[in-house]
Parts: sequence; C-alpha cells; structure tokens
Amino acid sequence: MSGEEAAPDFRGIGVSPGTVFGPAYLVAEPIGVDAAEPAGSAADAPKVAQAYQDVAAELDELAARREGEFAEILAMTADLARDKGLLKSTLKQLELGKGVTAAVYNAVAEYALMLESIGGYMAERVTDLQSIRDRVIAKLRGVPAPGVAHFAEPGVVVAKDLSPAQTADFDLSKVLAIVTEFGGPTSHTAILAATLGIPAVVAAPEVTKIAAGSGVLVDGRTGSVWADPDPEFVQAQLVAAQKREEFLASTTGDGQTADGMPVALKVNIGTLADAQKLHEADVQGVGLLRTEFMFLTGAQAPSIDAQESNFRGILEAFAGKPVTVRTLDIGADKPVPFIDQSGEENPALGQRGIRLCQANQELLDVQLSALGNVAKENTRVMAPMVATVAEAKWFAELARAKGIANVGIMIETPAAAIQARRLMERADLDFVSIGTNDLTQYVMAADRLHPALTELNDPWQVAVLELIRGICEAGQATDTHIGVCGEAAGDPILALVLVGLGVYSLSMSAAKVPAVRAALARHTLAQCQELARIALAADSASEAKASVSAQIAETVALCG
Repeated sequence: MSGEEAAPDFRGIGVSPGTVFGPAYLVAEPIGVDAAEPAGSAADAPKVAQAYQDVAAELDELAARREGEFAEILAMTADLARDKGLLKSTLKQLELGKGVTAAVYNAVAEYALMLESIGGYMAERVTDLQSIRDRVIAKLRGVPAPGVAHFAEPGVVVAKDLSPAQTADFDLSKVLAIVTEFGGPTSHTAILAATLGIPAVVAAPEVTKIAAGSGVLVDGRTGSVWADPDPEFVQAQLVAAQKREEFLASTTGDGQTADGMPVALKVNIGTLADAQKLHEADVQGVGLLRTEFMFLTGAQAPSIDAQESNFRGILEAFAGKPVTVRTLDIGADKPVPFIDQSGEENPALGQRGIRLCQANQELLDVQLSALGNVAKENTRVMAPMVATVAEAKWFAELARAKGIANVGIMIETPAAAIQARRLMERADLDFVSIGTNDLTQYVMAADRLHPALTELNDPWQVAVLELIRGICEAGQATDTHIGVCGEAAGDPILALVLVGLGVYSLSMSAAKVPAVRAALARHTLAQCQELARIALAADSASEAKASVSAQIAETVALCG
C-alpha cells in the first residue's frame, strides 16, 4: 500500500516530531472505588492522610530522579498531594459516611471542578490531580498504581491521558512514542514529550481503541497514527522520516533566509536544569525564560539570593548568547500558595502577570533586583500581560532603576497589540515578544484548552496575523526588535509567514529548531513576504494554512 493510499486511522495534534513504529502498550485504567468497602468515619482519617503523604513522598522521589521542567512539574504535583484543602475535603467525605476510596474519589472530583472553573494552567492540572487520586486509591486498596507494568521491548505508549508521575514511572529508554486521547499542545504530556525528545500525539479521539500489542506507526510531526499498517507502508514512512532527519541535520548554524536575512532561532526554557541541558544546542540563545517555576512550589517566594543563584547559573550556561527573561507570570490560572486569590469569578481575565505584580510589588522588586545584580550585556527582561501604556511605563522605569538595560514587554493582549506603537514609544521599549498562545485565545475569545474550540484557537487565524502585522509595522517605525515566543514560532511553515510579516526572532522548544531553520534556508525574504500576503488574503485559518502550503509543497514535505 502506498503512502498516499494509507490514510491515518487516528488524527490528533502532533506536539513532538518524529516517526516511529512499535507495539502498543496501553496504560491500565485506574482501579477505582472499592464498591464493597465499609462506610467511613473520622477513625479512618489517619489512614487516608498517610496515603496522601506516601503518594507525595513517592512523587518527591520521582522528581529527584528527573531534571528540568520534568522535575519541577513532579514537585508541583507532590505539593498538590499535600494540599490541606484537598485533605480537608476528603475528611469531610469520611464524616458523611463515605468509604475511604469513595471519599478520595469524591473530594478529588470537587477539586477538579474547581480547577476546571479557573481554567488555563490550573485546568491543565486536572490530569495531575486525577493521578494523585488514582495513586491514593491504589495505596488504600493495596494494589499497584495504574500504568504500564513492564516494557518487554521498545514500544508506543497509548493512554487516555498521562500525568507526569505516570510518565516518570516509564522506562523512558523503551518509550518510542506517546499517544493520548486527551490533552492539548500546552498540556504536561506535550511539554514533557518535547523536553525528552519523544515523538508524541495528543487529542487523538478514540485512539485507546488500539489493541494492546498491535503495531502502531506514529508521526509526531503531523499528528497521524496508524494501527496495524501495511509493512511496506511502514518501511516507506520510516525511510522518508530518516531522509527528512538527515536533511534537517544538514542545515546548521544561525537562522537566516535563503538571501541571508538573519532570523534568530532561540529556545524556551523554564529552569536552570533546562539551561544546563541545552547550553550547547545549535540555537542563538533563550527567547523565553519562564521564571514562575521558581515560585509555584514553595510556601514562600524564593529569596533574592536564591533567585540570583538561579539566574546566574542560567546566564553562565548561555554565556555570550542573549537570554530573554519573562518576569513573574503567576496569578489567576497559575496561583501561588503565598497569595490569596480566592473568589475571582473569571480568572482567565483576572489578576495575573504584571497586574498581580503591581498589587504585590515586593515580589517584582526582589526579582528585578536579583536580575539586575547578575544581568549581562545580552540579558533582556520583559513583563507579561501588559495592556496599557501606564503598565508598560511603570515596568520599564522599575526595571531600568534596578540596573537592567534591555527592557521589553510581552504582547499577548489585544489591547497591547492594537496600541503597539504607542507602547513602544511611550515606554521607550528595546524589544517586544509576541505570545501567540494567549494572544490567539484572547483575540478569538476561545479557551485554548477547550477541545471544541481548536479551530478558533489557531495562530493561523487571519485576525491574529493581522495584529502581528500591525505589531511588526510598529516595530519598524520605532526601531523596536520584534520576536515571537509562542507555539506559532515552532511551526516551520507559519514561521515563514511570521518572518514575512516582520518578525526576526523566533523562540521554541529545542526539538523544533531544525525544521524552522531548514524552512527559512529554502526561502528568500521576498518569498516569505509573499507567503504572508497569501495568508492575510484568506478567509479562515484552514484556508490560510492550505494556501500557503500549496505554494511550498516541497518545503512542507521536508520541514512541515
């Protein structure tokens, strides 16, 4: 059967590139509530509390064996298992007469609804919360936690969804790929797969219907999954993938178009461990350092000394290369334990980023002081969620007063995009970075985690591209550097359009850099500008992508 004849059996979202074939390993479903258990009471409280503590300790142990964002996410999950509110809710269920496993199940269900109502980052954590539930229930029932018991040989993990704890339990040397029925491009599964370099597809409806042990072909670039495909087709796909990898590996060095126009290609990181892992990667620095990982797990904000040490290590790891630091993006959908934000009715539009820092200025003062004490010539610092000139000026003045020379903002709100030139001029900004993830969801009024809104929540939406064009025109008029650090930057075809619009810096996960670099090397700036014109002339995101792709079919085949 030829490649053209073999339509995929399942389609999802490709979140980590690579093409592999292997047997399917289905993640066992959780054992669930013990239907025969006796009614609970306050006397069961110590046993349940101990189960939560044991699960938290196990997660701490898993975190200690990992590094980077993997370790940070596991540590945050361990803290979630220690959450006093979750335990209190469970004990209340016991007082109502629920059995121990039913009490845990009901309490987690209530907590999950609360997180889903918050939305954003916290909604993504429902999977982590459910993983805690399943581990606690398994411990109370005296059975192993759900997961893949044993890899007889390398294979493909197939699951409804995966938590970081489940992934940490795998023998990662034998995981060829990960495929899940749920999740999204910013879910923990997607983040970890990209970090680990494991091909992955998420949000593939009904993929768990694949029979355990059957052969599975996964294309993490296109989001395609085939069950028991024809051997000749498998071989053809693997050969094509190998040729593509060889082609991508042949293009190295600084990013630039075919006619030599520089386009800086950078990486997004979250921790010192990420920096130490990627400092020798073929990239041109860090386009986004997410500093919130330092704040999400502790009972108190980290001290200035702790932050200085962390920043110094990251800057030294990328010595000689620019590092762009995003200040605290916490609050609303990323709450911290030391700030009470209960009662927000619409957290997705709530107090986060610069808004939260203005209300709690000491947090930002300490962070900017730490950065100012260790900043190097190429250190750039930007604030998230800016919407007004007053916010931009306040941040720029505060940052420069702390000794930071290169100051910018994230443009991720429609307000900032619409008045981009005014912001650049009035705050005298050195650069701006477009956060396409949030910008798209706010422009399209579409929650980026809602599976039914995937089409709306697409950076190919013409309204989003129009705003990016306006931002770039403002940058040209004010001599302000324009970059993109959202998911759009890692799409090699959309990257060409972004460069055509006037973006000259792209930041993404390290695994996506080779394809973007290769795509740029095949096209001149004039060609990128023509592709941008084609995209802007479309009436929908799908039409924009299809029209652009039709013009560069060979590049799509090699890089897309």
